[in-house]
Amino acid sequence: MTTEVKRLIRVRTDKGASFKRDGYGKKRQLSDSWRKPRGQHNKQREQKKAKGALPKPGFGSPVAVRGMHPSGFFEVLVTSLKDLEGLDPKTQAVRLGATVGTRKRVIIQEQAVSAGLKVLNARVVKTTKAKPAKIKPVKKDEREEKAEKKAPVKKAAVPAKKAVKKNAAKPKTEKTEEKTAEKAEKKAPVKKLVSKPKTEKTEKKAEKKAPTKKAAAKPKAEKAVEAKPKPAAKLKAKTTKSGVKKNE
Repeated sequence: MTTEVKRLIRVRTDKGASFKRDGYGKKRQLSDSWRKPRGQHNKQREQKKAKGALPKPGFGSPVAVRGMHPSGFFEVLVTSLKDLEGLDPKTQAVRLGATVGTRKRVIIQEQAVSAGLKVLNARVVKTTKAKPAKIKPVKKDEREEKAEKKAPVKKAAVPAKKAVKKNAAKPKTEKTEEKTAEKAEKKAPVKKLVSKPKTEKTEKKAEKKAPTKKAAAKPKAEKAVEAKPKPAAKLKAKTTKSGVKKNE
């Protein structure tokens, strides 16, 4: 790309105006793509201030750079190998169509690069490893299939599996029995030792309480016995004036 082409591309970008349709910011359904205003009282058509510029000859890009890609090449849309014929690698670049598949894209892309053409939308295609083909099993005769079904191969395999399961289950039961026995030995003496001091304390308390009650009960009975003869002792013979004794 020459210096003159670079300068013209720079001029094009500096002059480039973005023309937007009238009212695109007022309604959501309106896009900013350009539409010519045709209303009788439209302010943009009348070129009122701050209503948006209209396309005019002064906004055009230089003729030498008009329609040129920023890279300095003119684009050529390619969808097949025939479209690559007659292209100039100095002024033209290739753009692969969106409808081209990956298998075809790889072929066209390699052909364009080998011809010295620039590909604007080149892609790196990931190569996947081919999966190994599955070998289909050979069909056997019906007689051989019946013979295999009748063979006692499966019956011999079943008891072997059961034996393995039983042997595998034995160590689990032995461990559990040992653990339960150890827990029982640890817990048994603890309960007995704890239960003895409780009974001794209760017996001592009962012995202390019993004599106190009996000692308290005896003096009450003695007092009652002593209180009864007192009125009998007080009974004394009183003499009258005549000298006769009377018992009260």
